[in-house]
Amino acid sequence: MSDSPAPLWRALVASEPSRPFVTSYDDLGDRVELSRATLDNWVSKTSNMLVDGFGTQPGDRIAVALPVHWQSLAWALSAWSVGAAVVLDGDGVAPGTEVAVTDEGRLDAALDGGAEEVVGTSLDSLGMPMREVPPMVTDYTVEVRGHGDHFPAYRVSAEEPALESNGRTFTGAELVAAGRERARVWELGEDDRLAVVVPSDAPLSALGEDLSVLLAAVVSGAPLVVTPAPAEGERERFLKRLSAERVTVLFGEGLDEDLPFRRVS
Repeated sequence: MSDSPAPLWRALVASEPSRPFVTSYDDLGDRVELSRATLDNWVSKTSNMLVDGFGTQPGDRIAVALPVHWQSLAWALSAWSVGAAVVLDGDGVAPGTEVAVTDEGRLDAALDGGAEEVVGTSLDSLGMPMREVPPMVTDYTVEVRGHGDHFPAYRVSAEEPALESNGRTFTGAELVAAGRERARVWELGEDDRLAVVVPSDAPLSALGEDLSVLLAAVVSGAPLVVTPAPAEGERERFLKRLSAERVTVLFGEGLDEDLPFRRVS
């Protein structure tokens, strides 16, 4: 069972719950930091919402049409916790899934895609609800808060599908193996902090078509710092941000080669 993403995540949380796992910055510079325990609380609440609210079962498929954000990480970990497969479709919303979660700009596509349940989220840094909630849409920020804070991950085979991405299907074992390999090649350890520099609207697949950047963080225990690249004239501010976050490893495209961090790709 240790070769599945969900048990590895639970083991990481149990080992040192208070350690940071993900720190997110938006285009305005607003910062949100979640410890392993805090993110796991959202994972548990989301898992309970899926099971108790939507009747999600092992083998179901969940379209995650969200950018790289702490909420999209929570949704991926929640899907694996209930034995469901995450389904990615680039910038779009994969059709024909049991559940689809998306930001406000893609709700129409989610509704048109035939999902049994459509969940929308504002992605607001302060946790504000959506401005408008269309019929047949559940507002994630409002609904999830009423669900339980604990969820024991289902025991599912590591050989079951855990991700559909870029026309490929990955088992849980394959995801974990990809994460371990990336952590090995990047030489990631608990003392590292990995900056993931991507546009604020980059799809979740920016973490690799197999989400191996996320799994590398889970395997190694290295916290993630998710941030947009610096705008023109803001290089020094960007450097100060990374230094303040104690970043040691830098993953991203289109960045200056002389940045004083170990670069990986």
